[in-house]
Amino acid sequence: MKKQLMDILACPIDKYHPLDLHIFIEDEEIIEGSIVCPKCLRWYPIRDEIPEMLPDELRKESDDLPFLKKWKNKFPEKVVFEGNPFRLKR
Repeated sequence: MKKQLMDILACPIDKYHPLDLHIFIEDEEIIEGSIVCPKCLRWYPIRDEIPEMLPDELRKESDDLPFLKKWKNKFPEKVVFEGNPFRLKR
């Protein structure tokens, strides 16, 4: 994903802009990371350079929780334990 995309992205749930970008792996583009809405604490994974900004009903816990567990030390703590639609238990 190109960083410039953040200039136009808004949360698909509450339409909030600007969103927070967390980069986990970067080359010329962002390879792995997350996009977080600071208003509703929804987080969206960036996998293989693609931001996956789906509404809650189209997201799979079986896909998203392993991503959150893998990168939990790179996410803000509030998102890890209070984020939407999935979070880790303390």
